[in-house]
Amino acid sequence: MLPFQKYLSIVLVLFLFGCQSDSEEQNDYVQGTVTNTSPLTTYLQRVAMVPTVQDNVIDGSTYCTIKLPYTVTVNNTQIALTTTADYQKVIDNINADAYDDDIVKITFPVTMVYYNYIQKVIPNETEFKELIDYWNMYPDLLSKINGLNINYPITINTYNSANQIAGSVSIASDQAFFNFIKNLNASQYIALQYPISVTDYNNQTKAITNNSEFENAIKYAIDYCPENNITPLDFIATLTGASWDITYYFADSDKTASYNGYCLVFANDQSVVATKNGISETGQWQSSVQYGVRVFQLTFSSPELAKLNTSWKLFEFNNSIIRFRNVSNGTQYLYFEKSKS
Repeated sequence: MLPFQKYLSIVLVLFLFGCQSDSEEQNDYVQGTVTNTSPLTTYLQRVAMVPTVQDNVIDGSTYCTIKLPYTVTVNNTQIALTTTADYQKVIDNINADAYDDDIVKITFPVTMVYYNYIQKVIPNETEFKELIDYWNMYPDLLSKINGLNINYPITINTYNSANQIAGSVSIASDQAFFNFIKNLNASQYIALQYPISVTDYNNQTKAITNNSEFENAIKYAIDYCPENNITPLDFIATLTGASWDITYYFADSDKTASYNGYCLVFANDQSVVATKNGISETGQWQSSVQYGVRVFQLTFSSPELAKLNTSWKLFEFNNSIIRFRNVSNGTQYLYFEKSKS
């Protein structure tokens, strides 16, 4: 039998080409495969999450939304919400008078839809407040990436290395795409069939032709869609305000295991101390904004940590995670997560 990687490559290429038409230009659509843990896969799942920020003025949570239709009362005015356009009526009422209380009262029961499409009927205000308090316990939970809409249907080619079976799946909605990714296991490889049409937050439609373009479109949405930047944070203050674990490092392949146990502490003097099993090494860090992009550079001397000495570009961050990417020579990823200890 052929070695696994060679076998997988041959099967995937033959299968992916077989799924296309006979037109020569279709051959350009064959792209690299990803798995359930690949960065692109996890970002795409967040693109496909339930949109939740549109009613934040009512429920105050970016992790759930109230299912339409329902009714609210604002400043003694009853407002029926039947479409997303009706949220503006609530905002207009709140802004109409600077001296009223602007209390939004929901008429119960309502159905809450979580970011992951799970639904729950909420019978009264007490249970509603308990639910919102629960979600507020996780302020840095990675939420939906707004400002990028996939125009369905799309086709995904699949290969299962456990049973060596190839297949193809048609996806017709965000919910179907979210659940498809959620149900992927470690033995499954997928390849998006390009081109894929997307619409950005400026309502501009474009064709995505490969994985890199898709990831760049997601990065653009994270940076520029206002709905993804509800709470602005200072990167340097975040970096130096905590200790960080290395939770993902990818360079040609997943090399995270080599960095398990490292804890990094960044100081304002641009020094960084990396500690593992009680042994510490001091290095340097630098960060600047170049052409609107946050650039981050590490400098270590030991062979293992020196592999991180790359000019990283900030992909996204919050109080608990920092994610970098480098596309200068292939694609590399470096993820930090705030240490729990």
